[in-house]
Amino acid sequence: MGLEGAPQEAITAWSALGSGENSKVGIVLVHGFTSTPSVMRQWAEFLNSHGFTVRVPLLPGHGTSIAELENVSWQQWPAEIEIQINHLLIDCERVFLCGFSMGAAASLHVAAHYQSQLTGLILVNPMIHRKNAWPTAVKIASRLVKSFGTAGSDIKRSDVTQWKYDRTPMRAAHQLLRLLEETRPLLPAIKLPLLLFRSASDHTLPASNSEIILREIGSSVKEQVVLHNSYHVAPLDHDQEIIFAKSLTFIRKFS
Repeated sequence: MGLEGAPQEAITAWSALGSGENSKVGIVLVHGFTSTPSVMRQWAEFLNSHGFTVRVPLLPGHGTSIAELENVSWQQWPAEIEIQINHLLIDCERVFLCGFSMGAAASLHVAAHYQSQLTGLILVNPMIHRKNAWPTAVKIASRLVKSFGTAGSDIKRSDVTQWKYDRTPMRAAHQLLRLLEETRPLLPAIKLPLLLFRSASDHTLPASNSEIILREIGSSVKEQVVLHNSYHVAPLDHDQEIIFAKSLTFIRKFS
């Protein structure tokens, strides 16, 4: 699915102020690689309906054209998340990070440096490695191949759409691998409470990604929830209500 015909609200950043006693709790929800805020919008709206202040950023290079993604460096993705956190910290007393796929890797990178400003982490089908994919090899290949086609959205439901690029620039794939390479060594330093959702059937990322994070992260409080009726894009799939409900419980518990 390309971005042709995408509603503007699906491919742009979105934020909403909270209300009541939960308004001082902020949540940043981060989409994945080649994707858009459309993946996180319903989840954010659910949390906002319970009074939380939410921000769903558009990561640099996304939601526009693959030409823009081709020119992004991996550092720009964590930097955008840091901007969102700093916005929330103006009025919020506690901040949580929710990351999906590559957005989870970028969130982990930020979490390692923002320990004192964050309260908890929620990850959905997170990415932390790509087996048999080496940054140097991909960088060399990018000189010969500009982009490659990507599969359709890995969603079990047939009635929802993840608005995303239908091609991936090779240079951006190299930057993605650099993000993973830089983030994995930081896992032991992360001590935040962690809630991790993993789809039992994920055709995009193997379970080893979640296993590595759960094994290597320094958090003393960490819980895994296995989703049995969703594929990779779980925030839009059949199990989204499980994600919504359990993340709400987690945020209430630690805030």
